[in-house]
Amino acid sequence: MKVVQKPLDEVERKDALGNKYILFLHNDDINTFEFVIETLVDVCKHNEHQAEQCAIITHYKGKCDIKHGQVIELEPIMEELHRRGLSASINPN
Repeated sequence: MKVVQKPLDEVERKDALGNKYILFLHNDDINTFEFVIETLVDVCKHNEHQAEQCAIITHYKGKCDIKHGQVIELEPIMEELHRRGLSASINPN
């Protein structure tokens, strides 16, 4: 039996090659610093100091990179951040 491999789309190809991606948190006018910090600790496994720094950077610069890795690792984190009402996106490094 011959195995036929499905062609990979561009994101999957880059991911398969080991390229890293960045998960960004985007600023909003809805969530409190406390909520953002608690969420980063819970979802991204940041320590409290790291989460606080990310929240401050996001507030003043409009966004902050909060996690680096493969798309397959970052997508579930991004989806959980969205579920909790935070704005996040994944971009290539």
